[in-house]
Amino acid sequence: MIMKGPDREWLKRRLMGGAFFMLIAFAVLAARLFYLQVIEGEEYLRLSENNCIRLKSVEASRGLIYDRNGVLLVDNRPSFDLKIVLKDARPIKKTLETLAGFTQIPLEELQAKIDGNKGGGKYKPLLLKKGISRDQLALVEAHSFDLPGVQVDVEPRRNYVYKMSAAHLLGYLGQINGGELSSGKYPGVRGGDSIGKYGAEKVFEDLLRGKRGGRQVEVDASGRLVRVIKTVDSVPGKNLFLTINNTLQQTAEAMLRDKAGAIVALDPSNGDVLVMASNPSFDQNDFIGGISSKKWKKLLADPDRPMSNKAIQGEYPPASTYKMITAIAALEEGVVDTGTKVFCSGQYKFGNRVYRCWKKWGHGELNLLGAIEKSCDVYFYKAGEALGVDSLAQYAKGCGLGKVTGIELEHERPGLVPTSAWKRKRYGVAWQPGETLSIAIGQGFNLVTPLQMAVFTAALGNGGTLYRPRILKSVQTLNGEVADVVEPEIIGGLPAGKETLKIVRKGLLDVVQGERGTARRIRIKGVEIAGKTGTAQVFSLKKKDRESDKRLDYNLRDHAWFVCYAPAENPVIAISVMVEHGEHGSSAAAPMAGAVLRAYLEEKGMIERVAKVKE
Repeated sequence: MIMKGPDREWLKRRLMGGAFFMLIAFAVLAARLFYLQVIEGEEYLRLSENNCIRLKSVEASRGLIYDRNGVLLVDNRPSFDLKIVLKDARPIKKTLETLAGFTQIPLEELQAKIDGNKGGGKYKPLLLKKGISRDQLALVEAHSFDLPGVQVDVEPRRNYVYKMSAAHLLGYLGQINGGELSSGKYPGVRGGDSIGKYGAEKVFEDLLRGKRGGRQVEVDASGRLVRVIKTVDSVPGKNLFLTINNTLQQTAEAMLRDKAGAIVALDPSNGDVLVMASNPSFDQNDFIGGISSKKWKKLLADPDRPMSNKAIQGEYPPASTYKMITAIAALEEGVVDTGTKVFCSGQYKFGNRVYRCWKKWGHGELNLLGAIEKSCDVYFYKAGEALGVDSLAQYAKGCGLGKVTGIELEHERPGLVPTSAWKRKRYGVAWQPGETLSIAIGQGFNLVTPLQMAVFTAALGNGGTLYRPRILKSVQTLNGEVADVVEPEIIGGLPAGKETLKIVRKGLLDVVQGERGTARRIRIKGVEIAGKTGTAQVFSLKKKDRESDKRLDYNLRDHAWFVCYAPAENPVIAISVMVEHGEHGSSAAAPMAGAVLRAYLEEKGMIERVAKVKE
């Protein structure tokens, strides 16, 4: 059919319009091809033959850690990290041999890193060694043309300002392992990155870890940087202000030097951990970049367990510090009152066994206050006998023993509060009445941690409130803006009325301030201190053997305890000291608490500073 008239004209116009559109499109395409191949052809030829564009990760700076007064405890220092891109490092064997020669890093060590990267990306930089020296850096940079694929990145490296100080509290970093990486708990973290492995570094990992950034870069055929195309800045982690007092921490650690044990100090008004010292300690800086197997084996082989935080993991018989609980239970149950007197001859016969007092010739006749002041065992034997083990256990648990305190740190131990049911379940035999006597003076199956005793002592000092101990005070951004403030948390109250607490507090005051108190040697002029000594038996020995230091092996010697708070009327600090195999609380543990106490009261201006005499 032949189109005529208007229809033919319409079709003609449509065909001409389509042809014109196609002509314009081809003209634009031709112009673009001309620009790319002729005008920019040489540049793109260079890029295609020699260079490529890569995305390079930029690690975020980890948040800093300060003490409660703004003293810097943990910061970041620049680290020169040696890396290799396997795709660029051809031939790999020759490159590694050359690198080993320049840096003096054993070839076997470098090769082991390569072998351990099975399945890893060939374009992804592989970490060979963290923190190379400046001399090694200079050699690598000077011979870059002989080391294809080898690069040195400047990354933030963790630095613990005070070597070995507060190590168990602060913790350390370590390289993330496969299990952690696949757990999904560490979003944004990649293989080779470091994460918190212990202490505050681990507990507050999400706060301290920032957000990774990146750069789009152009590299040549050997993997060397040509230019940076685009940068996305990393976001630093948040800064933490802990509750500890660095000056006080240093004082406590100095007192524990050459001793195994722990010192914990709390603010009784809110549960702030002012001191958490555990000795022996370890250097957290050794773990940065991976601790050597030699150092790790040495730490594990040390019988004094430097990797254990004795403040929360060490479980010890509380000894005479437990008598405060026996006193509370006896008063609340009506077993004794302030007028109840007992005659101590130095021993107490129960059944066919004789239970001895620590004072060989006895204390004579004394009431409850005198029994606390002089730490008379016989008085508390009789009180415990009247109460029974299950009643004692009820009050001990009410005072926070036998369970974790809830501090943010991991691996806290609960200690042990024995009951008749517990023994039957554990050993399959009934509880013996004579065992209650040992429990009443803090021996037997009793186990507590220094932190538990600090929390209990702080509650005695503040009038009966049990606070959850806290180590984090506030969180701040890089700009100094407060992102979060941690509020105190009450976890319970002592199972004691006001009159009971008044009596027990008076007894504790007499321990230090009384004429015959067992801790009277640590008095501070102008400040009344309330406290309690304790000597925890480690091994059962006859009295005559225990009296001779020369007959006792170190590991068989008693542990030394002292707990206190001050000022007695309105305390600002509560302290718990435990010295392993220190033997006597009055001579080994109490002076340590006295030194920490004096340092804190001086800092707060509550007593005059004592000038230190140069030796």
